[in-house]
Amino acid sequence: MEDLSLALYIDYENLALGTGKRDKRGHQQAGPMPQMDIIIERLVERGRINVKRAYCDWQRFQNAVTPLHELGIELIEIPDRAFTGKNSADIRLAVDAMEMCFTKEHINAFVICSGDSDFTPLVSKLKELNKYVIGVGMREASSQLLVNSCDEFIFYEDIGISDNAPQYKGIVEPEKEPAYRLLFSTIEALARDREGRMHASLIKDTIKRKRPDFSESNYGYRNFTALLQEAEELGFIVLGMDEKSGTYFVNGFTLDPPSAPKQNTKSKTSTRNVRRKHTADKEEDKA
Repeated sequence: MEDLSLALYIDYENLALGTGKRDKRGHQQAGPMPQMDIIIERLVERGRINVKRAYCDWQRFQNAVTPLHELGIELIEIPDRAFTGKNSADIRLAVDAMEMCFTKEHINAFVICSGDSDFTPLVSKLKELNKYVIGVGMREASSQLLVNSCDEFIFYEDIGISDNAPQYKGIVEPEKEPAYRLLFSTIEALARDREGRMHASLIKDTIKRKRPDFSESNYGYRNFTALLQEAEELGFIVLGMDEKSGTYFVNGFTLDPPSAPKQNTKSKTSTRNVRRKHTADKEEDKA
């Protein structure tokens, strides 16, 4: 699957209300502020986000303004529907998405952050125009009609849940843990959307989209290959070499990753010793 060129449109009120619960009168109340950073981190695993816009009456969600600005999201001010008599945010979002569809040919995928079934006609029209459509919404607040209309739908509650990545804490040095977290989450995401080998350059590019300030040298590695080689030596991943280009690729996680030693008061095994033992065991098996 090739990387997508994404346009992200956020119905922020719908997301904010989706995290809350209904009061005694049956009115939906806003809950905890949705974490847009983890949504964006999930989306950049699929490609580059070229447009990020959020629609709302921002006077109602003033605590969200600064975090969204820091994520580079353009905030579109929409008057409260009590003054307009209609849901202007839905209309403005749909108009902007269609304008983007017709004027920016390089945009081949649209992300609609909302669970509102009113966006179903928009999704259908974008698909008619050969655009890939991803929906993002809360599980309990997303219309099944909208979910089924999208090419792909991501439930907010599922973002960040890891099933296959090995546990690295207690095995790698604490200062290197952020690098391993990024590496493993990226490999897991790419394996979810692609089949076969993952070249080192693809993994590095995806990490840079997640964290533009990422540099393996900050964690003591000479280059990105050195990080991959250490992860293989520790028994976390399976590496291969492309004979034509001479570059590394990752074949996924090992079936039997190492586990952290159990700590006790009588004897404590250091992380360095665990790595040495695991490497020695591998060399013995090869012999």
